[in-house]
Amino acid sequence: MLVLVACVFVGPFLLLLATALKPSSQPVFSFPPDLIPRPPVVDWFVEAWTTIPYSRFLLNSVLYVGVTVPLYLIVSAMTAYPLARISFRGRQFFFVLFLSTMFLPGELMLIPRFLVMRELGLLDSYAAVILPAILSSLGVFLLRQTFAAIPDEVIEAARMDGASEWRIFLSVACPIARPTIAVLAILGFISVWNSFLWPLVALDDQSKFPIALGIAYLSGVSGADVRGLAAGTVLSLIPVIAVFVFLQRHILSSMAGAVKG
Repeated sequence: MLVLVACVFVGPFLLLLATALKPSSQPVFSFPPDLIPRPPVVDWFVEAWTTIPYSRFLLNSVLYVGVTVPLYLIVSAMTAYPLARISFRGRQFFFVLFLSTMFLPGELMLIPRFLVMRELGLLDSYAAVILPAILSSLGVFLLRQTFAAIPDEVIEAARMDGASEWRIFLSVACPIARPTIAVLAILGFISVWNSFLWPLVALDDQSKFPIALGIAYLSGVSGADVRGLAAGTVLSLIPVIAVFVFLQRHILSSMAGAVKG
Protein backbone atom coordinates (compact mmCIF):
# COMPACT_ATOMS: atom_id res chain seq x y z
CA MET A 1 0.00 0.00 0.00
CA LEU A 2 2.80 2.42 0.85
CA VAL A 3 4.52 1.64 -2.45
CA LEU A 4 1.32 2.45 -4.34
CA VAL A 5 0.90 5.73 -2.46
CA ALA A 6 4.56 6.60 -3.15
CA CYS A 7 4.06 5.92 -6.87
CA VAL A 8 1.10 8.31 -6.94
CA PHE A 9 3.21 11.13 -5.49
CA VAL A 10 6.49 10.37 -7.27
CA GLY A 11 4.90 9.59 -10.64
CA PRO A 12 4.28 13.21 -11.74
CA PHE A 13 7.87 14.17 -10.90
CA LEU A 14 9.25 11.21 -12.89
CA LEU A 15 7.03 12.19 -15.83
CA LEU A 16 8.32 15.77 -15.57
CA LEU A 17 11.94 14.60 -15.47
CA ALA A 18 11.40 12.26 -18.41
CA THR A 19 9.85 15.09 -20.44
CA ALA A 20 12.84 17.33 -19.73
CA LEU A 21 15.25 14.61 -20.93
CA LYS A 22 13.39 13.52 -24.07
CA PRO A 23 14.83 14.48 -27.47
CA SER A 24 12.68 16.44 -29.90
CA SER A 25 12.16 13.31 -32.01
CA GLN A 26 10.39 11.49 -29.17
CA PRO A 27 6.75 12.39 -28.47
CA VAL A 28 6.02 13.89 -25.08
CA PHE A 29 2.38 12.88 -24.79
CA SER A 30 1.69 9.20 -25.17
CA PHE A 31 -0.48 6.55 -23.58
CA PRO A 32 0.65 4.78 -21.58
CA PRO A 33 3.22 7.41 -20.51
CA ASP A 34 6.74 6.73 -21.74
CA LEU A 35 9.21 7.47 -18.91
CA ILE A 36 12.37 6.38 -20.75
CA PRO A 37 14.06 9.06 -22.91
CA ARG A 38 15.64 7.64 -26.08
CA PRO A 39 18.34 8.91 -25.80
CA PRO A 40 18.46 11.26 -22.79
CA VAL A 41 19.53 14.80 -23.72
CA VAL A 42 20.34 17.90 -21.68
CA ASP A 43 19.65 20.38 -24.48
CA TRP A 44 16.42 21.54 -22.87
CA PHE A 45 18.14 22.34 -19.58
CA VAL A 46 20.66 24.46 -21.47
CA GLU A 47 17.85 26.17 -23.36
CA ALA A 48 15.90 26.91 -20.18
CA TRP A 49 19.05 28.34 -18.55
CA THR A 50 20.06 30.53 -21.49
CA THR A 51 16.71 31.61 -22.99
CA ILE A 52 15.85 33.69 -19.93
CA PRO A 53 18.05 35.14 -17.15
CA TYR A 54 17.50 31.95 -15.17
CA SER A 55 20.43 32.49 -12.81
CA ARG A 56 19.10 35.95 -11.95
CA PHE A 57 15.65 34.58 -11.16
CA LEU A 58 17.26 31.82 -9.09
CA LEU A 59 19.33 34.31 -7.09
CA ASN A 60 16.22 36.42 -6.51
CA SER A 61 14.40 33.43 -5.03
CA VAL A 62 17.41 32.64 -2.85
CA LEU A 63 17.35 36.24 -1.62
CA TYR A 64 13.62 36.15 -0.92
CA VAL A 65 13.92 32.85 0.95
CA GLY A 66 17.10 33.84 2.82
CA VAL A 67 15.51 37.03 4.17
CA THR A 68 11.86 36.02 4.52
CA VAL A 69 12.08 32.61 6.20
CA PRO A 70 14.34 33.64 9.16
CA LEU A 71 12.25 36.76 9.76
CA TYR A 72 9.08 34.70 9.43
CA LEU A 73 10.29 32.22 12.06
CA ILE A 74 11.48 34.96 14.43
CA VAL A 75 8.27 36.99 14.19
CA SER A 76 6.05 33.90 14.50
CA ALA A 77 7.94 32.66 17.59
CA MET A 78 7.98 36.08 19.26
CA THR A 79 4.25 36.47 18.59
CA ALA A 80 3.30 32.95 19.69
CA TYR A 81 5.24 32.87 22.99
CA PRO A 82 3.33 35.72 24.73
CA LEU A 83 0.04 34.28 23.47
CA ALA A 84 0.93 30.95 25.10
CA ARG A 85 2.95 31.71 28.25
CA ILE A 86 2.43 35.34 29.30
CA SER A 87 -0.81 36.52 30.90
CA PHE A 88 -2.08 39.88 29.67
CA ARG A 89 -5.44 41.45 29.02
CA GLY A 90 -6.89 40.50 25.64
CA ARG A 91 -4.60 37.53 25.08
CA GLN A 92 -7.40 35.21 24.01
CA PHE A 93 -8.92 37.90 21.77
CA PHE A 94 -5.65 38.39 19.91
CA PHE A 95 -5.22 34.65 19.52
CA VAL A 96 -8.70 34.27 18.06
CA LEU A 97 -7.99 37.25 15.81
CA PHE A 98 -4.85 35.58 14.47
CA LEU A 99 -6.71 32.30 14.12
CA SER A 100 -9.53 33.90 12.13
CA THR A 101 -7.11 35.13 9.46
CA MET A 102 -6.29 31.50 8.60
CA PHE A 103 -9.72 31.23 6.97
CA LEU A 104 -9.10 34.15 4.61
CA PRO A 105 -7.98 33.09 1.12
CA GLY A 106 -4.74 34.67 -0.04
CA GLU A 107 -6.41 36.15 -3.11
CA LEU A 108 -8.65 38.21 -0.83
CA MET A 109 -5.58 40.00 0.57
CA LEU A 110 -4.12 40.98 -2.79
CA ILE A 111 -5.85 44.34 -3.08
CA PRO A 112 -5.25 45.45 0.56
CA ARG A 113 -1.60 44.41 0.30
CA PHE A 114 -1.24 46.25 -2.99
CA LEU A 115 -2.77 49.42 -1.56
CA VAL A 116 -0.55 49.30 1.52
CA MET A 117 2.61 48.71 -0.53
CA ARG A 118 1.64 51.54 -2.88
CA GLU A 119 1.09 53.97 0.01
CA LEU A 120 4.47 52.97 1.45
CA GLY A 121 6.13 53.45 -1.94
CA LEU A 122 7.44 49.89 -1.94
CA LEU A 123 5.84 48.53 -5.10
CA ASP A 124 8.26 46.95 -7.59
CA SER A 125 10.87 46.36 -4.88
CA TYR A 126 12.26 43.39 -3.00
CA ALA A 127 10.58 44.66 0.18
CA ALA A 128 7.16 44.42 -1.48
CA VAL A 129 7.61 40.65 -1.79
CA ILE A 130 9.33 40.09 1.56
CA LEU A 131 7.28 42.14 4.04
CA PRO A 132 3.81 40.59 3.50
CA ALA A 133 5.26 37.08 3.92
CA ILE A 134 6.89 37.70 7.30
CA LEU A 135 3.81 37.15 9.46
CA SER A 136 1.81 33.93 9.10
CA SER A 137 -1.22 32.99 11.16
CA LEU A 138 -0.39 29.31 10.64
CA GLY A 139 3.10 29.78 12.09
CA VAL A 140 1.74 31.67 15.09
CA PHE A 141 -0.92 29.02 15.68
CA LEU A 142 1.43 26.02 15.53
CA LEU A 143 4.10 27.63 17.70
CA ARG A 144 1.52 28.87 20.18
CA GLN A 145 0.22 25.33 20.59
CA THR A 146 3.77 24.03 21.02
CA PHE A 147 4.68 26.65 23.63
CA ALA A 148 1.40 26.06 25.48
CA ALA A 149 2.19 22.33 25.73
CA ILE A 150 5.43 22.96 27.64
CA PRO A 151 4.92 21.78 31.25
CA ASP A 152 4.47 24.63 33.70
CA GLU A 153 7.04 23.01 35.97
CA VAL A 154 9.76 23.58 33.36
CA ILE A 155 8.93 27.28 33.04
CA GLU A 156 8.62 27.77 36.80
CA ALA A 157 11.95 26.03 37.40
CA ALA A 158 13.63 28.44 34.99
CA ARG A 159 12.02 31.42 36.72
CA MET A 160 13.13 30.17 40.12
CA ASP A 161 16.68 30.03 38.78
CA GLY A 162 16.39 33.72 37.98
CA ALA A 163 15.85 33.44 34.23
CA SER A 164 14.08 36.36 32.56
CA GLU A 165 11.27 35.87 30.05
CA TRP A 166 13.75 36.46 27.23
CA ARG A 167 16.06 33.83 28.68
CA ILE A 168 13.19 31.36 29.05
CA PHE A 169 12.04 32.07 25.51
CA LEU A 170 15.49 31.61 23.98
CA SER A 171 16.95 28.84 26.16
CA VAL A 172 13.90 26.79 27.12
CA ALA A 173 10.91 27.36 24.82
CA CYS A 174 12.66 27.61 21.45
CA PRO A 175 14.81 24.45 21.88
CA ILE A 176 11.71 22.47 22.86
CA ALA A 177 9.86 23.85 19.83
CA ARG A 178 12.71 23.01 17.44
CA PRO A 179 10.76 20.29 15.54
CA THR A 180 7.86 22.68 14.98
CA ILE A 181 10.24 25.43 13.89
CA ALA A 182 11.86 23.03 11.42
CA VAL A 183 8.44 22.13 9.98
CA LEU A 184 7.57 25.82 9.63
CA ALA A 185 10.92 26.42 7.95
CA ILE A 186 10.06 23.79 5.33
CA LEU A 187 6.58 25.20 4.79
CA GLY A 188 7.91 28.76 4.66
CA PHE A 189 10.65 27.83 2.21
CA ILE A 190 8.22 26.06 -0.13
CA SER A 191 5.71 28.91 0.11
CA VAL A 192 8.25 31.64 -0.67
CA TRP A 193 10.07 29.61 -3.33
CA ASN A 194 6.82 28.83 -5.18
CA SER A 195 5.35 32.31 -4.70
CA PHE A 196 3.80 33.43 -7.97
CA LEU A 197 0.62 35.47 -7.68
CA TRP A 198 1.76 38.19 -5.27
CA PRO A 199 5.12 38.85 -7.04
CA LEU A 200 3.16 39.01 -10.31
CA VAL A 201 1.02 41.79 -8.82
CA ALA A 202 3.76 43.63 -6.90
CA LEU A 203 6.65 43.53 -9.39
CA ASP A 204 7.12 45.11 -12.81
CA ASP A 205 10.89 44.87 -13.11
CA GLN A 206 11.78 41.48 -14.57
CA SER A 207 15.18 41.57 -12.86
CA LYS A 208 13.37 41.13 -9.51
CA PHE A 209 11.23 38.15 -10.57
CA PRO A 210 11.43 34.98 -8.42
CA ILE A 211 11.99 31.63 -10.08
CA ALA A 212 8.30 30.65 -10.21
CA LEU A 213 7.45 33.84 -12.07
CA GLY A 214 10.54 33.42 -14.25
CA ILE A 215 9.39 29.98 -15.41
CA ALA A 216 6.05 31.49 -16.44
CA TYR A 217 8.05 34.13 -18.30
CA LEU A 218 9.92 31.28 -20.00
CA SER A 219 6.66 29.91 -21.40
CA GLY A 220 6.08 33.20 -23.20
CA VAL A 221 9.64 33.51 -24.50
CA SER A 222 10.06 29.94 -25.72
CA GLY A 223 6.60 29.65 -27.21
CA ALA A 224 5.33 27.30 -24.48
CA ASP A 225 7.73 24.50 -25.41
CA VAL A 226 6.81 21.64 -23.09
CA ARG A 227 10.32 20.20 -22.85
CA GLY A 228 11.91 23.54 -22.01
CA LEU A 229 9.27 24.29 -19.40
CA ALA A 230 9.79 20.86 -17.86
CA ALA A 231 13.55 21.39 -17.73
CA GLY A 232 13.15 24.80 -16.10
CA THR A 233 10.74 23.35 -13.56
CA VAL A 234 13.09 20.48 -12.70
CA LEU A 235 15.93 22.94 -12.12
CA SER A 236 13.73 24.98 -9.79
CA LEU A 237 12.77 21.88 -7.79
CA ILE A 238 16.33 20.85 -6.95
CA PRO A 239 16.80 23.41 -4.12
CA VAL A 240 13.37 22.54 -2.69
CA ILE A 241 14.21 18.83 -2.55
CA ALA A 242 17.64 19.51 -1.03
CA VAL A 243 16.25 21.75 1.72
CA PHE A 244 13.44 19.32 2.48
CA VAL A 245 15.84 16.38 2.83
CA PHE A 246 18.15 18.41 5.09
CA LEU A 247 15.40 19.68 7.37
CA GLN A 248 13.65 16.31 7.41
CA ARG A 249 16.75 14.80 9.02
CA HIS A 250 16.77 17.68 11.48
CA ILE A 251 13.15 17.03 12.44
CA LEU A 252 13.74 13.31 12.94
CA SER A 253 16.83 13.89 15.09
CA SER A 254 15.01 16.46 17.19
CA MET A 255 12.04 14.16 17.76
CA ALA A 256 14.35 11.27 18.64
CA GLY A 257 16.13 13.45 21.19
CA ALA A 258 12.82 14.52 22.70
CA VAL A 259 11.70 10.89 23.07
CA LYS A 260 14.99 9.90 24.74
CA GLY A 261 14.74 12.87 27.07
